[in-house]
Amino acid sequence: MHQNSSPELKIDGVEEQATGDWSSNTAIQPHPLANKRSTTIFSRRTNSLMGVQIIGSGSYVPDNVITNEDLRLSHGFDPEWIEQRTGILSRRHAHPQEATSDMCVEAARRAIQSAKVNPQDIDLVLVGTFTPDFNCPSTACLVQNRLGLDAPAVDLQAACSGFMYALVTAAQYVATGNSKLALVIGGDCNSRIVDQTDRRIAPLFGDAAGAVLVTAGEPHQGLSCYQMGADGSGGPLLECPAGGTRSPANLDNIAAGSHLLKMDGRNVFKWAVRVLAESVELVLDKSDMSVHDVSLFVMHQANIRIIDYAVEQLGIPREKILNNLDRYGNTSAASIPLILDEAIQAGRINSGDTLLLSGFGAGLTWATSLFRW
Repeated sequence: MHQNSSPELKIDGVEEQATGDWSSNTAIQPHPLANKRSTTIFSRRTNSLMGVQIIGSGSYVPDNVITNEDLRLSHGFDPEWIEQRTGILSRRHAHPQEATSDMCVEAARRAIQSAKVNPQDIDLVLVGTFTPDFNCPSTACLVQNRLGLDAPAVDLQAACSGFMYALVTAAQYVATGNSKLALVIGGDCNSRIVDQTDRRIAPLFGDAAGAVLVTAGEPHQGLSCYQMGADGSGGPLLECPAGGTRSPANLDNIAAGSHLLKMDGRNVFKWAVRVLAESVELVLDKSDMSVHDVSLFVMHQANIRIIDYAVEQLGIPREKILNNLDRYGNTSAASIPLILDEAIQAGRINSGDTLLLSGFGAGLTWATSLFRW
C-alpha cells in the first residue's frame, strides 16, 4: 500500500524560481477572469480498462534544432536563465513548410512500420492536438487522407493532456470491440502559437509528434487504473484569447498578439505541481501500489522543476523517471508518446511492466494512468 497519501506539498516561492510553466489544484485559486468559484473539487473517481495493448510506436521531431545559445543570438535570452528554470537546453521548430499534420503523418508511418501491420486494418484515427493545421478540416482527417486509411478520424483538444485523452478514448473503442486497430497520435506545432520574442514562454516550447497503435490484448494488459479531470475555471491561465468564435481574428487583435498563447506562469506552475502529485497518489492508492511497484514514470515534459518536485514529494526513484525535456522542451500533446517511443526503441519497456503515464495542461486538464504492458 502506498504510504505517502495526500503529501504536504511545499511549493511556496517555487514560482519565483521558474520561468512560469504551471498553477494550483485541490482548491485552485481562480484566475480573476474565470468564473468565480470558492474551490475546485479534485475528482477522486477512477476507472479501469483492461484487455488492450500498444503494439507499435513512432515519433517525429523536425531537424531544425534551436538551442538556448541560438535564442541568445536572435532575441537576447539568457541561456543559463532558461536552463536553470526549465531544464531545457534545446528544442525543435518546424520548418516553414511543415505543419502539425505533416509531423503526425510521419510519426504514424513509423508506428505502422514498428508494429508491422497493414495500414488498411486501421479503423480509427484519433489525434490529440491544440495546434491544428486549420479550424476545419480536422488534423486527424488530413492524416487519414495522407495515409490512405479507411477509418473515421477526429481531433481531441486537451492541450498537453491531449494524447492521454486520445489514448483512453481509443482504449474504450478497442475494449468494446468497436475498433480492431486504433491509431492514436499526439502532435503540436507550438512554435506557431507562441510569441518568439517573449522570454517567459518562447523558450519552453518545441514541435513534435508521437503515435501508437492500440489493439486488443490479454486480460492483464491495459489501463489498470486511470483518472481524468478538468477544471474550466482555470482556463484563462493558459489561453489564446483571439481566433475563435468569442473573438474572431482581425487586424487589431492579431497586431496585439492576442492570437498567441498567454500564460499566467506562477499559478500554472503551482497548479501543475499539485495536480501531478495528487493524481499520481490517487491511482497508486486505488491500485494498492507504491512508486516502487512502477517500472517507469512517463510524465508530461513541461518543466524539470515540476518533475523534480513530484519526485521529491512522492519518493520516486530517479532511475525510473524518463526525461527528454532538455532536448525537446515542452512538446504539448506529443510529449508523452515521444518519450514513450524513445523508451520502447531503447528496450526499456518489457512485457508485464507497469508504466505510470501522466499529462496535464491547458483547459485546465489532466489524465494519469497505470498502464500494464
